[in-house]
Amino acid sequence: MSTSTSGLLATLRRHWTYYVAEAAGAATFIIVASCAAVVVQHPTSPVRQWLGDNELLRHVVLGLPIGLAVALMTYSAWGQRSGAHLNPAVTLAFWQLGSLSATDTFWYVVFQFGGALTGGFLMEQVLAPWYTHPDIKQNVTVPGDWGVGVALLAEATISAFFMFVLLWALHSEQRRKYAGWLLAGLLALYIAFETPLSGMSLNPARSLGTAVAAGNFTGLWVYFVAPIASMWLVAVLFQRYYHGATFECAVLAGCATPAEAGPYARQQPQFPDPQGDE
Repeated sequence: MSTSTSGLLATLRRHWTYYVAEAAGAATFIIVASCAAVVVQHPTSPVRQWLGDNELLRHVVLGLPIGLAVALMTYSAWGQRSGAHLNPAVTLAFWQLGSLSATDTFWYVVFQFGGALTGGFLMEQVLAPWYTHPDIKQNVTVPGDWGVGVALLAEATISAFFMFVLLWALHSEQRRKYAGWLLAGLLALYIAFETPLSGMSLNPARSLGTAVAAGNFTGLWVYFVAPIASMWLVAVLFQRYYHGATFECAVLAGCATPAEAGPYARQQPQFPDPQGDE
């Protein structure tokens, strides 16, 4: 077995609970977003009938439970354990910032995609009677009426600003503990106002999870290219502006003390793990 493979397996054995937390969070996000979409958007829903045909109002209401769910996951015990990235673009940006090793980053991304795919297929079955309605579209993110170019620009813009707000919050001792709430509020605003442009993704795993389950890959590349490139670029610029600054942890809820174990430990694990087979 090669050294790189041994390192990956050793990391998986040691940090698997962190990765499972990321998978559970990614799946939960899709479950909450899908259920909220049916409740708010389906014509037979009492909530939709009460809200009427005001699309902006419906998007505002839709953003509230999703934003709240993200905040609750971020500050939950499991969310604080893994960092509640829930998004490969966020994880890759923190890898660029030196907060995660390459092996931890690999597993974070794998489990995030795995969780999102699980959530997507689960909702495809559970919500089948309502999910294919044109107002729901199986919760797939697709470019809006303005086309792929506008969707790409919109996703790049909201992704860059999202990462900027996250780094701005985590870089301050005072703002750090409110980072999760800031991001949850920002996400709710994006859902309210940006959804018509691109479907509001920010997240390659979220988009892939529903796209594969629905068999609809329209413009899927947009939701990989824009978030990953934009968040990575913001991370690079942040490092340059702050002269190579790194984070002791990449926990969206903030971290009061340096971690002694796990992906954010001050001393990163050595590979292969000398105790991995014990």
